[in-house]
Amino acid sequence: MSSNALLELRDVGKVFGETVALEPTSLEVTEGSFVAIVGPSGCGKSTLFNVIAGLLRPDSGEVLLSDQAVTGATGHVGYMLQKDLLVPWRTVEDNITMAARLTRRVTNEDRAEARRVARQYGLGEFLRHYPSALSGGMRQRVAFMRTLVTHQSLLLLDEPFGALDAQTRLDMQQWLLQVWKDTGRTVLFITHDVDESIFLSDRILVMSPRPGRVVADFVNPLVRPRDVATLTDPGFIELKSRVMGLLHGRAQ
Repeated sequence: MSSNALLELRDVGKVFGETVALEPTSLEVTEGSFVAIVGPSGCGKSTLFNVIAGLLRPDSGEVLLSDQAVTGATGHVGYMLQKDLLVPWRTVEDNITMAARLTRRVTNEDRAEARRVARQYGLGEFLRHYPSALSGGMRQRVAFMRTLVTHQSLLLLDEPFGALDAQTRLDMQQWLLQVWKDTGRTVLFITHDVDESIFLSDRILVMSPRPGRVVADFVNPLVRPRDVATLTDPGFIELKSRVMGLLHGRAQ
């Protein structure tokens, strides 16, 4: 593993019965970076995340985090799915502290941190509200804050904005970039949206149709900070053409 890599996969592969979901895959993710993963449905993106998170044990290879083998172990990453999975009968504050609630007694420090992050990211007035009173974007922010307060250095975000409308999605992307800048966490982000992958990331990994494997690794040349004008930058358009061309070409 290189000196500044947080995550390393060494020939990680996964088979379900006679179906090869993920061919042996190796990659490194630099600490503090934002890496997007794109590919067709069923190409093994979520399988890859579940292996990294320890929810699935690979049939080959190993997963290392900070040079320590974590293959098959859980509890070393923050993991956010597309569905917010908020508990409807619990308040925003209680949902943010849910990770602690599942493993131990919630402390005054846990609640203080929940209130702090809610205020910092625009939901301080909604701490006593229930999920039914929140918009889609607000619910996703609560779900992300619940992931954030796990204090894991690596965050796995599996299409967290996929169900949002276009305007809310763009707002959430800009919000996420600010949180990422504030916290310095390392992010792996699954999306089907090539525009989203380019707008957010430092690198874009493109996966092939099943059996999944990484077929391209694009370094994103766009400078930060990014805003709506980034979407019309010539560099954005060129990179999108390259990623789309690869995805389209492999789909034929």
